[in-house]
Amino acid sequence: MDTQALVKNLHPLEVRIIRHYGMQDELTIEKVESDLGFKSGNGNQALSWLSSKGLVREVRRETSIFYELTDLGRQWKEQGTPEERMLKLLKTKQGLRLPEIAEALGIENKDVGSAFGALSKAGLLAMDEAKRVVLAAAADILDNGLPAQGEAAEKMATLRRILEKAAAASGGVLAEGALTAPEKAVMAGIAKKRGASDAAFRIAERETVVFAFTEAHSELAKALEAAGITGDEIGTLTPELLASGAWKGAAFRSYNVKVPPSRLLVGRSNPYAKFLEDVKDKLVSLGFEEFDGSLVETEFWNSDALFMPQFHSARDIHDVYYVAEPTKAKFIEEPWLSRVAAAHENGGDTGSRGWNYAFDREFTRRLILRSQGTVLSARQLPTAKVPGKYFGIARCFRYDRVDATHLSDFYQTEGIVLGEEVNLRTLLGFLEMFAVEVAGAKEVKYVPGYFPFTEPSVEVHIKHPVLGWFELGGSGIFRPEVTKALGVDVPVAAWGIGIDRMALMALGLNDLRELFSYDIENVRLRRAKESSRE
Repeated sequence: MDTQALVKNLHPLEVRIIRHYGMQDELTIEKVESDLGFKSGNGNQALSWLSSKGLVREVRRETSIFYELTDLGRQWKEQGTPEERMLKLLKTKQGLRLPEIAEALGIENKDVGSAFGALSKAGLLAMDEAKRVVLAAAADILDNGLPAQGEAAEKMATLRRILEKAAAASGGVLAEGALTAPEKAVMAGIAKKRGASDAAFRIAERETVVFAFTEAHSELAKALEAAGITGDEIGTLTPELLASGAWKGAAFRSYNVKVPPSRLLVGRSNPYAKFLEDVKDKLVSLGFEEFDGSLVETEFWNSDALFMPQFHSARDIHDVYYVAEPTKAKFIEEPWLSRVAAAHENGGDTGSRGWNYAFDREFTRRLILRSQGTVLSARQLPTAKVPGKYFGIARCFRYDRVDATHLSDFYQTEGIVLGEEVNLRTLLGFLEMFAVEVAGAKEVKYVPGYFPFTEPSVEVHIKHPVLGWFELGGSGIFRPEVTKALGVDVPVAAWGIGIDRMALMALGLNDLRELFSYDIENVRLRRAKESSRE
């Protein structure tokens, strides 16, 4: 190691770390920023630079679990949980139907349905022959909405204690180690890693990397001291320094004027953008027509038109982002609103009995960011040709934890095929095309799935050489409650394939985040490889 050359090329942040700590010290980003007064992010930069120079090494990684109070959790703390509010209401006014309870409390139908299920299971609520909710005979409810005794009382009191504790904590964050065993058991049912918009707490795993100096530290620290380099040298001569005269006698950082200029690089198309165009070209060559739609959608087209009940937990598979302003669309197109509402309430003319509840025509106008590409298929059905084939590449949004196979916004290729002869075999043929010809998978399997709008439902899985088996997408034959309500009376095969995941396999990547990497060198290298294969 050329110590003198290294001394000249150290950044002041690196110098301060080397001079402040000894060989025996363990370093973390938080420790360095706190001890040396670095700005947020400077500690990470400095330790990364030192690691790349071989001056520090990673010793271990420590993972801690924290629970962050969400907006819903704060609402529960201030207004009470849905269970507490239901019990408090029914203590004074029994014999209400679920939609009436939702209206009285200002709670969504699906949350009231979930709360009723939990309370009836605990033996606190029941439903009479007229489908009205009443307190169970043995239920003893206090004025604050909590049961007087029993296992449910303990759980609800524990939940109340957790909410109070989190609200009083800094940033609404609770460390797992600060919870008692009963509190951990309750927390397990109200906290989520992904899709925490409908959970009281969000689970956050924080990984701390611990570093230690390598053997080069001692020699380098002595060389810095001998050269009089402290890390406080001035790097930029500013107007303020000139005006005040503070530059006089100050120490300045040295610059290497022999550093070569940046490379001049030709532009290339992004490999993922090229992949999307290739998928479009293939589908168009097979006779598909492309459709598209707005990123902002209504609950009607995103869920209601797909026969997803407004009160049911089936909607929990789609954790959506709500539009803050305006909150609702002005209207929903007729006759589709009335036909879909009838399908939900009593089946309408679809041959179904429906979901048997009062369809909420206000809720259905709520504006969201579309959570699934299937919304495009729903919008296409009223004007689709029979027979016909349609596809779209849709950007979707779900509240999700980002990892190697999940993103909070992602692309789906959505498609439908309509016709008298369309069946499950037709669908499986298209799924195989996506998995084998587009994604390039060698191993494919089909497993039964569940989607409220298709029957039968099929999931296609592919095997990645590094990540192993993962779901590529879902599919099925649209239920009559979907197609007939939207004016179609022939079988419709539909699929929503994660095109990001197909690209993951086709481009030889191991992490979805690499598709949207800011590392231009890595993107350039991938495109060069693609070009060489072409």
